[in-house]
Amino acid sequence: MFSKKKKNDNTDPIVKNNAEEQMNNTEDQINTEEVTAENPVAETEVVPELSAEEKLQQENAALNDKYLRLFAEFDNFKRRTQKERSELLQTAGKDVIVSLLPVLDDFDRATKAIETATDINPIREGVALVHSKLKSILAQKGLKEMESINNVFDTDNHEAITKIPAPNEELKGKVIDELEKGYTLNDKVIRFAKVVVGS
Repeated sequence: MFSKKKKNDNTDPIVKNNAEEQMNNTEDQINTEEVTAENPVAETEVVPELSAEEKLQQENAALNDKYLRLFAEFDNFKRRTQKERSELLQTAGKDVIVSLLPVLDDFDRATKAIETATDINPIREGVALVHSKLKSILAQKGLKEMESINNVFDTDNHEAITKIPAPNEELKGKVIDELEKGYTLNDKVIRFAKVVVGS
């Protein structure tokens, strides 16, 4: 009886050891599966390294794209400013024209008065008033008459039509007569005075 028990006791530890090993193996397998599930090993993707030529081609393409975008922006800017400039030029004279309308009305009244007038003196006075009104409006806008007679001839302001012998020595090289007045607008010559110069 004792021998049987001993045999059973002897076989039991081997079976137990085998069972324990199998359990340990399955536990290790389960643990490794849990680890891989929790921390999956990232697959390393092989990125092909670009050659120097390919890098330069990519940089060239990027620079070309940037250049085209910049050129398009500049072209749009040019169109926009050109449109604004043309609109400004079309409406730039509006202020001056509006200020001259009262003078035009005065001339209309003067022409009506001329048709029925018997005396010329009131007509002369009316035209003189309209003339002075026109001059004052233009002066407010920056227009000034040039004083030319008896001044030294200056090619920056005068245009010599002809030369005549000077009546005296003082008038040599000076303006003797003015055929057409010169004007400046905000100190910039907009029409040269047409003058006769003494020689």
